[in-house]
Amino acid sequence: MTDHLDPLFRTDAYAREVTARVVSHTEEGGVVLDTALFYPTGGGQPGDSGWIDWDGTSLAIATTVKGVGTESVLVPAEPTRLPPIGAHVVQRLDWDRRHKHMRVHTALHLLSVVIPLPVTGGAIGAGRGRLDFMMPEPPEDRDALEEELNRLIDRDLLVTDSWITDADLDANPSLVKTMSVQPPRGSGRVRLVRIGEGGDQVDLQPCGGTHVARTGEIGRVVFGKIENKGKQNRRVNISLEA
Repeated sequence: MTDHLDPLFRTDAYAREVTARVVSHTEEGGVVLDTALFYPTGGGQPGDSGWIDWDGTSLAIATTVKGVGTESVLVPAEPTRLPPIGAHVVQRLDWDRRHKHMRVHTALHLLSVVIPLPVTGGAIGAGRGRLDFMMPEPPEDRDALEEELNRLIDRDLLVTDSWITDADLDANPSLVKTMSVQPPRGSGRVRLVRIGEGGDQVDLQPCGGTHVARTGEIGRVVFGKIENKGKQNRRVNISLEA
């Protein structure tokens, strides 16, 4: 279920370039457009970077943050002249960086399947990521977990989304795996990301971030350090092999 209010990063995570109109400037020197191609920092996923072009000028965007309500604010890499309000611009995403975020994000959802413990934190990077688990003792066989994760990836499972109401989520609290980050709310509905279909479904959880279309697109993943983050927590680091 989508509508015209949904940002482009959510309805088409593979869109790399799109025209838009400048709606406003922020006091801090950010730019708000009427079409949100760039993902704003949230849920452990960094804000997108890239460029906006207009009238022969190219403005480098260092990151994107959440603004008022559902607005996304593009943050220039350095203070400079901004496109005027009402101007038409072309947004160009740093696709290589975004795509790595997508691959890592979906891999972390699968990691929560391989290690079915409460998640206490997480972070996504361009090529690497981590989840913190409520795990008093380290896993007995780290290599076996890595192979299990890669077997799930190799199944090339379809990744899709759907929507439920806030009330439906409240009635099914087990859908929320992450204890430290609550699903994005406020619109009366919550987006669910599903990995696999029918009998092949392996994961379903609320998420507002960007993902690949199929798990095979992630490529091979390798485990990094499993760090002790307190009596009850272990941090599992992963990275893309290529």
